Amino acid sequence: MLSRAGIRVAQVRCKRSSGRSAWEAVRSAVEVLRDAGVVALVNDRVDWALLSGADGVHVGDEDLPPAEARRLLGPDRLVGVTVRGAGARAAAAAGASYVGLGPVFATRTKEVPAPVLGVEGLRREVRESPLPVVAIGGIGVATVAEVARAGVHGVAVASDLWAGGTPRSRVEALHRGFLLGETRSP
Repeated sequence: MLSRAGIRVAQVRCKRSSGRSAWEAVRSAVEVLRDAGVVALVNDRVDWALLSGADGVHVGDEDLPPAEARRLLGPDRLVGVTVRGAGARAAAAAGASYVGLGPVFATRTKEVPAPVLGVEGLRREVRESPLPVVAIGGIGVATVAEVARAGVHGVAVASDLWAGGTPRSRVEALHRGFLLGETRSP
């Protein structure tokens, strides 16, 4: 089961698809996640988050503004916001529940690479953030403990899940690494 492997929250992403087939995939994924006891977030699409019964949405610069997402979703669902460096205060003022901060390292999941924060930049931003921080960008088994030591509440991982072994074994290794980093935090 997903939650036993260490996944507490999952974001359903359909970046390259749209239309009915994408909607049906999102709806099915949200159902599977919720049945597994995992918090289900929909990436970018507030309408799909509402219609699928997801626990919330994660929005970025090109999506519905966080204040509008919060207005539509109400006070009980999660609204995550991607920020690059400083920006957590503005996200909090707009009603965000947490921020996705990064990229910490170079990543292949973005078409236009953004400058990386690095672990020290991440640590600095975590200290200043009024919201929980989920580290994003290029995080994997080899770096997750170091990222956890920066004081983040969680990490978002995409590419590394397919870097070797099974996705479940990668998730378990990421979870162990994150816990190891937490126990060594200052």
